[in-house]
Amino acid sequence: MSRHAERYPTSNAGGRMSIQHSLNAALQQSPNGRLGMLALLQRIKDFNVSLGGDLGFVNDWQYFSLEPSSHHDQLTTTGPYAGTLSAFTSGAKLRTRYLSLLPSQALNFWASDCNRVIETARYFATGFFGLDWETSTPKGTAKANLHIIPETSDRGADTLTPGDTCFEYRKDMQTGHDYGLIQLSRFRSTYLPAVAARFEAQNPGIRFTDGEIYSMQEMCGFEILVRGSSPWCDVFSHEEWLDFEYARDVIHYFRAGPGNKYGLSMGWPWLNATAELLERGPGAGKLFFSFVHDGDIIPMLAALDLFPSRKPLPVTHRPHSRAWRTSQVVPMNGRIILERLTCDNLPQSFPNTDTNASERFVRINVNDGVVAFPGCSSGPGSSCPLENFLALVRRRGKNIREFRQICGLGEDAPARITFLHQ
Repeated sequence: MSRHAERYPTSNAGGRMSIQHSLNAALQQSPNGRLGMLALLQRIKDFNVSLGGDLGFVNDWQYFSLEPSSHHDQLTTTGPYAGTLSAFTSGAKLRTRYLSLLPSQALNFWASDCNRVIETARYFATGFFGLDWETSTPKGTAKANLHIIPETSDRGADTLTPGDTCFEYRKDMQTGHDYGLIQLSRFRSTYLPAVAARFEAQNPGIRFTDGEIYSMQEMCGFEILVRGSSPWCDVFSHEEWLDFEYARDVIHYFRAGPGNKYGLSMGWPWLNATAELLERGPGAGKLFFSFVHDGDIIPMLAALDLFPSRKPLPVTHRPHSRAWRTSQVVPMNGRIILERLTCDNLPQSFPNTDTNASERFVRINVNDGVVAFPGCSSGPGSSCPLENFLALVRRRGKNIREFRQICGLGEDAPARITFLHQ
């Protein structure tokens, strides 16, 4: 399961990248007191107001997209971190790793119905299968078939994007989808007011909100993806960047992860379907690729409890030691790979595996790093004996509320994923 590759800001995030201001009385007359970043830069020039201190570069800075309306939400195509390039490179990398598993017949793979997700899948396929992956072979079939799964609300559990189909999750404004933003706002208030005070000391009369400064921090990463570097990164201290990193942990942890009451149930359909495929083995197919959003991967990890914590993440301070780090779990183009391993002639160093299960194991890779399943890592390379893994998933399933029930869907709504098959 892979997240889409590097992208421009979404339309919502791009819209947030505006600055509420009190430059002077004339600027305050702007509708709703808000100006887009580009408009604000022009206003500063028009009213002969120059920012100083850490923000002095903004006087001459240009937004990293000449066509924001068409670029927002899409993959980046320039610079060393271009999303199109990284998706292709991922395909080539995984082709090297799994070349022996390539089938002789066309392979099915899946993407949710969003342009940046679909484009990621297509560039990945070019790297994995070759430029002609959609071209029919002499046998009359292509190398691979990309199936687009709608991101519509009527698919129930038969989806790659459960956050779009879980009605109560979208409706619940306090503990549903917006819970992440609520908790983010609480944590931001612990470190951003001090930044606002610093900026105001350097620019008397100009006061930025927490949300606007947070958008400035977001700007650093997005500009790097397009240009390879960004002056926004130098505006903040190392500690402020650590706080920003944790802020990203907070929003995702509480939006769809372990800290959200809907998260586990939303992650269960894909986890359950994948566990069934691993149980069936190569006869079910040797390769399954799904391309989605970060908000679709996080619930699955929550359902699996791969990064357990005794207590929910605090929003009053940044803990120095924590298992959940969004930047390491679901970066753009991040991926979670579950592998079914067959190992012959195991040495005596693995005494905890029984005779039948000792040849079959499950291993999980998170962004090319092996992560041990909690309580199940007795196999080679921190893998988990297949039967133990299946038992672990079944135990988790017993403690997770059924998708349709928690989401407020009728019994006629699909209860499971049906499209993952070769």
